[in-house]
Amino acid sequence: MILDERKAMILKAIIDDYIITAMPVGSRTVSRKKGVGFSPATIRNEMSDLEELGYLAQPHTSAGRVPSEKAYRLYVDSILKSPEVNPEEKAHIEDYISRRSGQVEDVIRAAADMLADATQYTSVIVAPRIQSLRIKRVQMVPVDEGSALMIVVTSAGIIKDALIAIPNDMTSENLFAISEMLTRELSNHTLAEVRQIFARVFRDMSMNRRLLGGVMKAMEEKLVEDAPEDIVIGGTTKLLNYPEYSDIEKAKNFLTLFENKDRLAAMLKNSGGMQISIRIGNENEMDALKDCSLVTATYRVGDYASGTLGVIGPTRMNYRRVVSMMDFMGNVISKMLSGNTNEV
Repeated sequence: MILDERKAMILKAIIDDYIITAMPVGSRTVSRKKGVGFSPATIRNEMSDLEELGYLAQPHTSAGRVPSEKAYRLYVDSILKSPEVNPEEKAHIEDYISRRSGQVEDVIRAAADMLADATQYTSVIVAPRIQSLRIKRVQMVPVDEGSALMIVVTSAGIIKDALIAIPNDMTSENLFAISEMLTRELSNHTLAEVRQIFARVFRDMSMNRRLLGGVMKAMEEKLVEDAPEDIVIGGTTKLLNYPEYSDIEKAKNFLTLFENKDRLAAMLKNSGGMQISIRIGNENEMDALKDCSLVTATYRVGDYASGTLGVIGPTRMNYRRVVSMMDFMGNVISKMLSGNTNEV
């Protein structure tokens, strides 16, 4: 059912007040709000209708009403085009993150902390998968006789390394020449593409095949297959400041959410490719989030890789603030990481 203008106005007023106070909202409170213009009696009748329609609930007989998940869903769908973050706050956020952009891990950590502070909720950011990043440079440095450190630099500034075996008689000059050849062959390809590229390199080279085999194995096993799901959490305990989490058991249940980072990362990425996704209460898969809302957004690293950022808060979260901040923060992370081309 589509709500008429009066019901929609009253419902919005109730949600706006409840987001701020976390207290049931009565008809007199709504009648005093600017622009409402209806008597308490009229508002009570409309609130009864909204309760029957499933948009409001009454915790106690004599208390006011609180919004339901159905009400939040209607509210959220109407505010996805939120006002932008103000220019002063934009400048502060960009400066804070840019001063920590030496590596992708620094950008992600700074962004998670800033997102949690800006929204006053818990933030979660999943880094782009290493397999989908483009190789920029390969360098091998001798460590001792028979071994060298292989360093792979990606287009996002992520640096991965692995120890590999080399012939005992291989010189630093030989390693440098092979490093240059590998950089030419692998540059602008993903780590996930190394096998087919190495197959061609093997055909073209009659020497150092054993070394190249070790390099390929290290790239596949150490840098690709064993690459962890990098996930950074900001403001872990911020939700404990809200009255919804004053119950010890509910607080403990929420905090256990962060013990399984792989599952949390998978849930964040499961947003159907949407730029902004909002899941309210029971729309969330994990039991620890049944009393929460989860807002996720995607960001990109160049043209090839993407990651996810999210905000977890109570169902009465300030959705307008969160959506506008997520949209802006996603753009900031994309810009910082796509332009991050630091050398070793």
